[in-house]
Amino acid sequence: MLRRSLLVTLTAALALLLPSYARGEKIKVGFPIILSGGGALFGEPAMKGAQMYVEEINAAGGVLGRPIELIVRDTKGNADEAVRVARELILKDNVDFLVGTVTSAEGPAVSVVAKENKIVFIAPIPKTDQLTAPEKLHPYVFRVAANTTVEGRSAAEVVAKWNVKQIATIGPDYAYGQDVTRAFVSWIKKLKPGVEIVDQEWPKLGEADYTPFINAMMGKKPDAVFSCLWGGFFVTFAKQAKPLGLFEAVKLNVIAVGEAGSPETAKTMGSDYPFGIWGNSYDAFYWHPSPAHRDYAERLSKYLKDPYPSSWAIQGYTGMQFLVEAIKKAGSTDSEKVAKALLGLTIDTPIGRQTLREKDHQADRGQLYGKMTLDPAIGFAVMKPPTYIDPSRFMD
Repeated sequence: MLRRSLLVTLTAALALLLPSYARGEKIKVGFPIILSGGGALFGEPAMKGAQMYVEEINAAGGVLGRPIELIVRDTKGNADEAVRVARELILKDNVDFLVGTVTSAEGPAVSVVAKENKIVFIAPIPKTDQLTAPEKLHPYVFRVAANTTVEGRSAAEVVAKWNVKQIATIGPDYAYGQDVTRAFVSWIKKLKPGVEIVDQEWPKLGEADYTPFINAMMGKKPDAVFSCLWGGFFVTFAKQAKPLGLFEAVKLNVIAVGEAGSPETAKTMGSDYPFGIWGNSYDAFYWHPSPAHRDYAERLSKYLKDPYPSSWAIQGYTGMQFLVEAIKKAGSTDSEKVAKALLGLTIDTPIGRQTLREKDHQADRGQLYGKMTLDPAIGFAVMKPPTYIDPSRFMD
């Protein structure tokens, strides 16, 4: 019995000396994301996309022989809450990495936490240029979303083809709204020097009544509108603007970025959608650039039990995909090694090859743009046709 006891003790001690991958310990990934309020329209599907990827990779044996555990926390769309839950995930839950956040207020705030704790943080959604600006960049932050420069300039390329001269803008008064509007305005003026910005409206993020802003905009008589209201905030704005006649007043010359063309937004609005405006989206279940994307869309549809699945799932999915491929490349879950492995990393995603640039930790991620047209067969608006705008020309 004594020999048996000593053997058990020795075996346990040796097990502790083995590296974690040999012991099969879980790789913990903290996922702070908006799951309540207007931002949940995008946050929840992004989280489900990440969960689907984790389930698929675990079913295939995990990473380095270890399963991944996704630990989700609701940030409520608040930067202070995002910081609180990020710290809790690191200090209490002992996560190895962070992936997540939605808004351009949350992302930079959590980036500071990641820097302080020297833990890799991959942002699949926040777009503000400030997240990876030279003065804010650090070894542990990476973005697989488009940034505000890419989105604003892509939208300007679309509007430059319209016969319009006077443009009004409306966007939430925080980093994302300010940065993407600035990028749009500077680029449209470069492409169409005669264009005049006749009005700029800045409602607070989460505004419930857009009527005063809509009336002020219409008072300046623009012939086109640029909107970067997103998620449930765009839904509220559009429903209030429609009876006031905004869309008719500008002859539907409206481009609504912030993924107003996403299936989530279009399904939520149904017949209330302002058909004929332009929108954008990260993905669409009806767009198949490759067999790999068609396969992904079919798997996603089954996973979500939805014949018209989310576009935002792709961002959670690819965020986790980049992390896993970097862990494989590093052969380790050490954040220092994984951070180095992410630099210049190229992976095959469901929508094609993407690379995280070394110089700014930014993925070469573009989006789909198209005129929003009612599809009678499904009962809501789709981009027709959905056109992917390559971001490479706009990234510097």
